[in-house]
Amino acid sequence: YNRVIDKWKMTTEEVTDILMKELEADRDGFNPINMMYSSSARGGKDQIKQLGAMRGLMDKPSKGTSESIAEVIETPIKSNFKEGLTVLEYFISTHGARKGLADTALKTADAGYLTRRLVDVAQNAVITSEDCGTIEGIEVTALKEGRETIEPLSDRIKGRTAAEDILDPVTEEIICHANEEITNEKAIIIQKHGINSVKVRSPLTCESEKGICAKCYGRNLGTNKPVTIGEPVGVIAAQSIGEPGTQLTLRTFHIGGTASTDVDLAEVVANEDGIIKFVKMNTVIDRQNELVSISHLGKIQILDEKDKTVLETYKVEYAATIYVRDGQKVVKNTKLFSWDHYNNPLISTAKGKLVYENFEKDVNYKEEFNELTGMKEITIIESKDRKKQPQFKIITEEGKDVLVPLPKGLNIEVEDGVYVYPGDILGKTSRITVKQSDITGGLPRVQDLFEAREPKNKAIISEIAGTVSIGNLTNKGREIFVKAEDGTEQRYIIPPGKRIIVHEGDIVDSGDALSGGPLDPHDILKAKGIKAAQTLILNEIQEVYQKQGVKIDDKHIAVIIRQMFKKIRIINPGHTMFLEGEIVDRNQVMKENKRIEEKGGEGATFEQLLLGITKASLLTDSWLSAASFQETTKVLTQASIEGKVDNLEGLKESIIIGHRIPVGTGTKYFNSMVEKAKDEGKTVGDIISELAHAQKEEEDENLLDF
Repeated sequence: YNRVIDKWKMTTEEVTDILMKELEADRDGFNPINMMYSSSARGGKDQIKQLGAMRGLMDKPSKGTSESIAEVIETPIKSNFKEGLTVLEYFISTHGARKGLADTALKTADAGYLTRRLVDVAQNAVITSEDCGTIEGIEVTALKEGRETIEPLSDRIKGRTAAEDILDPVTEEIICHANEEITNEKAIIIQKHGINSVKVRSPLTCESEKGICAKCYGRNLGTNKPVTIGEPVGVIAAQSIGEPGTQLTLRTFHIGGTASTDVDLAEVVANEDGIIKFVKMNTVIDRQNELVSISHLGKIQILDEKDKTVLETYKVEYAATIYVRDGQKVVKNTKLFSWDHYNNPLISTAKGKLVYENFEKDVNYKEEFNELTGMKEITIIESKDRKKQPQFKIITEEGKDVLVPLPKGLNIEVEDGVYVYPGDILGKTSRITVKQSDITGGLPRVQDLFEAREPKNKAIISEIAGTVSIGNLTNKGREIFVKAEDGTEQRYIIPPGKRIIVHEGDIVDSGDALSGGPLDPHDILKAKGIKAAQTLILNEIQEVYQKQGVKIDDKHIAVIIRQMFKKIRIINPGHTMFLEGEIVDRNQVMKENKRIEEKGGEGATFEQLLLGITKASLLTDSWLSAASFQETTKVLTQASIEGKVDNLEGLKESIIIGHRIPVGTGTKYFNSMVEKAKDEGKTVGDIISELAHAQKEEEDENLLDF
């Protein structure tokens, strides 16, 4: 099925390419449709494809559960709109049109609600000072997805403040000083000089107690000048993220439900000249004398011949055939490795006799007759009984047993009792190459990330660095132990049916995944710390928007993520005024700890929290703001029990009460005026009457002006 669909995809693409070439050559490049497309005024390749090449594959209407992968109808629409569709093709097309309309109506509400939550969580993020004086920053690299660059480095760093001096790698001259803005010109120079990552100041690491400082925020994208004090960057950020949400919604609608998937290339070539370095690679040599990767964590790096800096890093798929060796010199476009596009193979790592264990027909495996090959096929199914997990046992000549756990959905390719060699394929699971990229997958994904929800079937992550050993089956699944160098050991349980992606003797870092699945930011926070978790969320959100062709500046997302990481839970209060288990602002604790430690006392210890945007909004210091957001009664009862006081510092509270909102670029001037008057000993009443009288006198003069 997958191959059929892939073939049709390829066909559609080939026909489209021929059409695009025709259009470009037509009328010496003055073909109206080509002009519309190439000037990117309206229409994309997809729409031209439907007009002139062929409509291609259509989605089956799915049952609407999030679990079901959107199926694709196997017979494509071979006609295009210019030729006209046959009756049957027209009927198939109606799926897409109807889906588009229904989606639009539903998603607009969703996007609106997302915007509201974002505004609520970020309303207090205002630029409050020029410079918070932090030395922290985050490393920024080009945003890549798989092997294609979605956003180059220069786009991500222009308009930010450099956190440390940026040096030219060759001449060692300073391109940009620390705490200086990276201009557009400098950004391009940095990229051209082969610098791969730059440390910039970011709202994520800003240490201002209230709000954010101008240096960490960088350039105001509305004016292209450095941001001024009093700019409500939180609300701007929330609207910048929420507004495209509604566009993303309508995105399905344009294409009218034609199935779009990215056809992956199943091989990788070098982009640079250099020397190959294997990182964490685990390989075996198979019968054909080829090198096969048996690790999921392996990477191949290309190093510069002169100064050994890393030019490129490629993640090596499990079971990929590798054509280069460690330390080899390669030139550009050398084939590095390739893998099976349609299947995920399971590979033998030992030599010996293979025995089936715990196999029970129709309990944990089923037999089917494949008509194409005329062979019986054995497929592993998930067993109800946790203890009866099927596995292979390879008995080596030294008499050592190697156990191979089998994931569900594996088609077995070896008989019981055969002799296997390293690199032999024991079985395959089908890779679903059809990735539906539709914002229906996108908007909910963005919401899950902002709400910091735990992903379904998430990857299990090692919290320590060490060596992996695979243990026994228990009722809950298979045990995996990670043993650190100092002898401490962590035990993890991988539920049955999940693919284990580490092998006996693999070396893992803290934060490496042990099983397949999406990463959970909470786990990354525990294992790798706050910056890694923040970068993960930021890049995941960016990926969803970038795929839809929506550009959002990193700093907007960073402002929101900053709010999600604001709170911490006190573990041991020490000599501070906090209570154990209290949830407070991080900066408050830092300030208090500093004060106590200067007096020789003991500061509080705490753990970093990661809150979803709804939770973070409800935990703001201002109860008025929280009550006007959601769960009003709960917030008000809680506040009255605690006897909370609202200082009316934020936007929302001020509006509700009817005060001047504490933002706006005139805030600085206004505040200094009030301060000055206070120093002169005037009351607020005096100031107001002075301002009012100045106008009144003018009016009186005008009255007598006949």
